[in-house]
Amino acid sequence: MSEKEIFEKISEIIEDRFEIKADEITENLNFQEDLDADSIDIVEFVLELEDVFGAEIPDEDAENIHTVGDAVKYIYSHQG
Repeated sequence: MSEKEIFEKISEIIEDRFEIKADEITENLNFQEDLDADSIDIVEFVLELEDVFGAEIPDEDAENIHTVGDAVKYIYSHQG
């Protein structure tokens, strides 16, 4: 799966979960600063990433995912 495809899937998740329009989602979008996501929101988002992409994201790795770009890069580099 390409980074563009991963970005599109992650954008769909964010659009549904955080009620934001797709055209407002960029790689620099920060979950806490731009979406006011709290720790529970982040955990639920990471769990959804794991379900959608079939990957396990350890807590220590999840702590380093702050932006959409971070999530895309993580998923891209950890594909089976």
